Amino acid sequence: MIPPADAPAFLAAHGWGDAQILPLAGDASFRRYFRVVGDGRQAVLMDAPPPHEDPRPFVAVAEWLCAQGLTAPAILARDLERGLLLIEDFGDVRLRETLDERPEAEAGYYAGVVDLLARLHARPAMPELPVHGLDQWLDEVMLFPDWYAPALGLEVDRDAFRAAWEAALAPVAADGIARVTVLRDFHAENIMLLGGREGIAHFGLLDFQDALVGHPAYDLASVLEDARRDVTPAVEAAMLDRYVAATARDDRFRAAYWALAAQRNTRILGVFVRLWKRDGKPGYRRFQPRMWGLLERDLTHPALAPVKAWFDAHVPAGKRAEAWESTGEVTEA
Repeated sequence: MIPPADAPAFLAAHGWGDAQILPLAGDASFRRYFRVVGDGRQAVLMDAPPPHEDPRPFVAVAEWLCAQGLTAPAILARDLERGLLLIEDFGDVRLRETLDERPEAEAGYYAGVVDLLARLHARPAMPELPVHGLDQWLDEVMLFPDWYAPALGLEVDRDAFRAAWEAALAPVAADGIARVTVLRDFHAENIMLLGGREGIAHFGLLDFQDALVGHPAYDLASVLEDARRDVTPAVEAAMLDRYVAATARDDRFRAAYWALAAQRNTRILGVFVRLWKRDGKPGYRRFQPRMWGLLERDLTHPALAPVKAWFDAHVPAGKRAEAWESTGEVTEA
């Protein structure tokens, strides 16, 4: 977490020449974040180094979200060629840690989050975003046979896997529900709680640079079936009901919710192994037992019967959650 070499000159050019640059966070990508502090003010420096990262999508989506009445960080300064952004600092109060300390407040906070999604989904989708549809859903779940299976010594039928998912997801792709802006990494660690703001403005949004145009059930499943914290099943059910009531959805939406929750959780099982094996980030293994618990619950829904049958035939219990429990590690085949 050493600041990029160009950072001091960038900050000086925009009136922050005497500020301290303090490590803040990294993430699963090449992006890094630093807190910039000086003269009684603070901001966040995003380092999105080319050619690995491009800050332009973050800027475009942030400005679009603000125009929709949602709370994304203001862009204070930019050097797009060097991948440097100075953005509004939302502070340190995240939804994740707040709920860890106050689990009794879970339903109230998630009600606000669901209201935020309902507001976002009432707007036409952001123009010119990539599409997130059936082809993309199918490509994403293939991370499971391509990364998860070999890491645990499983020999699986890839073609049957894709066919099972196509049978489950094709009805969702054809359900006629209007597509919306999908933030994609919408979960409790990317939602900040902002003092002095009320309603949906209280929730500050982060990590939305990979936004797509897709199904409105996707982000709802992302936040209610969170890879990083357990959402009480009763709260998940109540929030699904709340969203359906707020948006006048019907049973097609509920079917899509469970199918896309399963799709996302399967993708993440593969992603977390890839982060371990390819990118040298073994810490993501600790989330795998939770992901299996969520996926197995999703697969009980009748529309996912073909996918459940594939998992039952190809992935024994010892290669699921219990393979990762205790240490978060598995023994390679």
